[in-house]
Amino acid sequence: MTTKNLINYENSHNHINSSKIKNANEAIKMKELSLKPLSQPNVMLEAEIITPDNFSGKSVDEIKQLKVWKGNKEVPLSDFFQVEGETTNSPEETRIVIEGSIPKTKRVGEGMTSGEIVIKGNAGMHTGALMRGGSIFVEGDVGAWSGAEIRGGKLHIKGNADNYLGAVYRGEWRGMRGGKIIVEGNAGGEVGEWMRDGVIHVKRDVGSFVGVHMHGGKIIVHGNADERVGAEMTGGQIIILGKANEILPSFRFDEEIPSIEVEGETYEGPFLKFVGDLAEAGKIKGEILVLKKNNSHLIKLFLF
Repeated sequence: MTTKNLINYENSHNHINSSKIKNANEAIKMKELSLKPLSQPNVMLEAEIITPDNFSGKSVDEIKQLKVWKGNKEVPLSDFFQVEGETTNSPEETRIVIEGSIPKTKRVGEGMTSGEIVIKGNAGMHTGALMRGGSIFVEGDVGAWSGAEIRGGKLHIKGNADNYLGAVYRGEWRGMRGGKIIVEGNAGGEVGEWMRDGVIHVKRDVGSFVGVHMHGGKIIVHGNADERVGAEMTGGQIIILGKANEILPSFRFDEEIPSIEVEGETYEGPFLKFVGDLAEAGKIKGEILVLKKNNSHLIKLFLF
């Protein structure tokens, strides 16, 4: 896809999405709650209670008294946020708008099932982790493990994402199982670790080990990918539109593909398709597709 076509597609896609969101909001009649950060603590604030599920059915005064963890102490939400707006009895009808950056506030949107959260700035670690539905839009950057183990919903990050985007927590082997994550900037290492389903779009570059232990789903990297792409993957698909720093020798070249389609969008190739990781046991169905024109170094390694 050319840059011009990509811009046209994005503009059209954003217009369509905006229309859909507007129509959906009109039908649902969303009620908006505003959280204005008063300060950020020296230690991380654990704020998994900031979800439409937890706010629905409560008055503004009751929401102010919900507890968050500051270190080893529970404190009222109102110690760190000014809470205003309208409440509703349905999470689906609840929109939470955080009016500023909260880089030291963790777990916003964790486990949410419906509704919307908008963060007008940067967000802390674990943003949108364990989501099952609804949507989160972050206008800035997010911390590590954002979108970890999500099963549904949409997490859209306007800035950059730290390590372990859409990944799995330590000791677990079932990572992202549904939903969609979009990062318009860069993402760190181990994006989509142990991923089983869903889609991750990173519009710029990713760090090392993208798709490590991947079993299913799709990861599309519009920029470059660092080392160890798809290490130990057995399923799923990783698409690199920029340069892949390397392809492990435990992958084999399979074929050249003229174009590929993801979610109704066509990317013109040709693409080089690699299958692996053949160092793993069992039936291997993992695929890495890299744009040929940006990866001449791989042609020399695998085709000659």
